[in-house]
Amino acid sequence: MLTDNFIKHFNKKKIHDNEIIVATFYKFIQLKKIIEIRECFISYTKHSNIKGTILLANEGINGTIAGKKKDLQRFFKNMSLHKEFSDLRPKYSVCIKIPFLRLKIRLKKEIVTIGKKNVKPIKIVGDYISPQEWNKFINQSKTLLIDTRNDYEISIGSFKNAVNPNIKSFRDFPDWVNKNLVNKNISKNTQIGMYCTGGIRCEKSTSYLKKIGYKNVSHLEGGILKYLEQIPKRESLWRGECFVFDYRVSVEHGLKVGNYEMCFACRMPLSKNDMLESNYIEGKSCKYCINKISEKQKKRFSERQKQIELQKNKHLGPKKRIY
Repeated sequence: MLTDNFIKHFNKKKIHDNEIIVATFYKFIQLKKIIEIRECFISYTKHSNIKGTILLANEGINGTIAGKKKDLQRFFKNMSLHKEFSDLRPKYSVCIKIPFLRLKIRLKKEIVTIGKKNVKPIKIVGDYISPQEWNKFINQSKTLLIDTRNDYEISIGSFKNAVNPNIKSFRDFPDWVNKNLVNKNISKNTQIGMYCTGGIRCEKSTSYLKKIGYKNVSHLEGGILKYLEQIPKRESLWRGECFVFDYRVSVEHGLKVGNYEMCFACRMPLSKNDMLESNYIEGKSCKYCINKISEKQKKRFSERQKQIELQKNKHLGPKKRIY
């Protein structure tokens, strides 16, 4: 099913030989042999040019990888031999260069870290709202809409009227809930809607809220990426761009590559005007972190930037804003 969906999806699109497909996927499922699965994945990608990150944990899989059509098709064909992954439905976008430097296949305690052992999306999770129903849902005055992403992600785009928790890490989300919902006696019957980049963080955030007694909890199925892919800009309630964790930095409606770069000292997305300011030094600092980092850190960032540039010139080439 995984390979069939891949072929069906890209038979509808004219993909040029030099274009790269970015595939994002996750699944919460009890995995018992993650070491063996990792070794299989390493062998599946050994003779390909696939780059990106795949995380494996006892609670499931989370990955974003990129490569040419033939390489991804071969990988997904092999991946579907594992019955637990055969029903994956990745989200796809296209860019001109691979937006990653290398391939990492890692074993983790959690595929997305919330730091609460009793949060089990396999057992309990919020209701799914499709992109097509999302506008109607969030336009309801009774809906408390919460963005579960980090502050630097929200800084460049969000849905209208969404609450920004101003968290630095997803680990901070449960504390925010306790301070702003539980301690303020927000009714357990409140209609709550959540969203994140691809949907995975909402699996855990809604699971957490359901676990502590909130009954009417929903989230955007497929996340912002699926919404931007399926909902035309003229009908959209999304404002701005969507931060992504690779060298594209952000995407727009239609999942076209956006208009931001990244400060690799603090990970804040930067506009063209941000990069014209005197406190911006590529790889070392920007206006958001110039007064927060030490000289020792600046030296370390400078050396890291040299290595990044070497890798980018080797693998990525110049960054191009082409869909």
